[in-house]
Amino acid sequence: MPESVLVSKAESYLKKISNDSISLEDIEDFENFKNLYYKLDDRLKYLMKLKEDMDIQGYTSPFASINNYGTKTIAEMTADEIRENSRHNKIFRTNANAKKNILDRVKSAIDSHKIALGNLEQFGYIKCNSCYKKYSMEEYKQNNGQCTCKSTGFTFKVNKELTHRLEIIPYLPLSGNYMVLRSELSQYARDSFKQVLNILKQERKGVVKTITLVIKFRDDNNRLIRKNVTLESEYVDNYEEEVRRRYGRNVRIEALKLHRTKPAIIDDKHARTALALAYVGYSQEIISEIKDDILKRRLADFKRINRYDEIIEEFENQTPEFIDKYDHNAIDAWRKAQITEKFMKLNYVDKFGNMARSLKRDLKVRESIYKNTFKNIASALILWDMFRYYMTTSNNARKINIGPLPYIRVELDREQRKVFQITYAKIIEILNEFTDIKIIPISEMDLLLYEKFKFEKQMHNSNIKFNHVALGAALINLNSDLELETISNAFNINESKIKKEIKNINQIKNPKSDKSKKFLDLIKK
Repeated sequence: MPESVLVSKAESYLKKISNDSISLEDIEDFENFKNLYYKLDDRLKYLMKLKEDMDIQGYTSPFASINNYGTKTIAEMTADEIRENSRHNKIFRTNANAKKNILDRVKSAIDSHKIALGNLEQFGYIKCNSCYKKYSMEEYKQNNGQCTCKSTGFTFKVNKELTHRLEIIPYLPLSGNYMVLRSELSQYARDSFKQVLNILKQERKGVVKTITLVIKFRDDNNRLIRKNVTLESEYVDNYEEEVRRRYGRNVRIEALKLHRTKPAIIDDKHARTALALAYVGYSQEIISEIKDDILKRRLADFKRINRYDEIIEEFENQTPEFIDKYDHNAIDAWRKAQITEKFMKLNYVDKFGNMARSLKRDLKVRESIYKNTFKNIASALILWDMFRYYMTTSNNARKINIGPLPYIRVELDREQRKVFQITYAKIIEILNEFTDIKIIPISEMDLLLYEKFKFEKQMHNSNIKFNHVALGAALINLNSDLELETISNAFNINESKIKKEIKNINQIKNPKSDKSKKFLDLIKK
């Protein structure tokens, strides 16, 4: 496919996606759920095929061909050749930029669709009405809606135990328009976006990826040679032995540099950006629903604040005809005078322009609410979802399944767990009071995650079949002061299942029989 045609094709498809809004209305109805899943899955397959075509045509390094353009030096070229060369170079760079930008958007769209489908997979499953076999939506679609027992009758079940947040799907940059969505964020939403990004970018301690050495040695002709050598991370502890093996015993190392990689919690920039935008977008929806109730409780005069905003909004975009539209200073002065005049009539300011104390206080209180509460809602939500996902899934499941958080690390180290030290207890209290979102404030989430990862190693060779959602809830109960009922409600799981996993944990950690003790010793070894 010609390059220009491929770019146009991708742009046209992404525009089609942007014009198709996502609705979650009656999503618990199977037909609505199925239609949304199929649509997103079909789109993802098409986008991945586009990316594959782009990779084949060199879209990953579009500027490489420009470096090889032209073989003559400027001294050898005529003035006409220089102008022609410059014109061609400009065309090539424009085309290269177009390739780079469209590939970037396609990658963003792919990751956004993966996030959406991962949440839908967690949200519900299909159960055969004949043999009661369970299927994920991916399996159901692959089997063309037919069970292995040949039955086509199914029941759709919502899985309330697993981690999912479908509400973020409409706010994902599904058309790769993440730059547009970022530009549309309000100031506090931009601050919230940066905060979520920093959480997802939290890096683990550096791991050596490669080693670069500058060595000197003599070849078979006794010539002294200096050479740069790169070794893989497997030679980090024996790089001297390896270079001696390759270049002789008399080789001398003149310089050494270790190249480290620091993987983030979500180890893909497009996935991080998409998740941050989605959670911030959803948090703005929450704020729009609850802010009036919160402000009414905290402000001395809620109606006055609204009128204050209306007056500023009324004049901020007005330009009088008698002022030159390019004279920005005059326009700003006129707007300020109009606003002040209105404020004086309403006694918001006195004749000297001093703001009324109570109004000034209300503005400060509102600013504090936005800065310390509303800005942190997205961070509180994504931290809880990540914590719950880790606590309620197995190590193998996190390796195999995309899940609601694509590219998430299978396990976190001490550096990455630091982001879970913030509990956002006040934010969670507000969400529990004003919304139907179920979150519980858990102190020292980082240590609970450490306990979970440590127990996963202990249970690795156990023949006990665990309910991993109940297991996570059980570990929280055993390592915190939270009541079993509170944990059970937050995780949507029966208390009896949690109690069963508490017994399994104790069986592995504190075996009573000699046979169990021997088995535990074998596991440790």
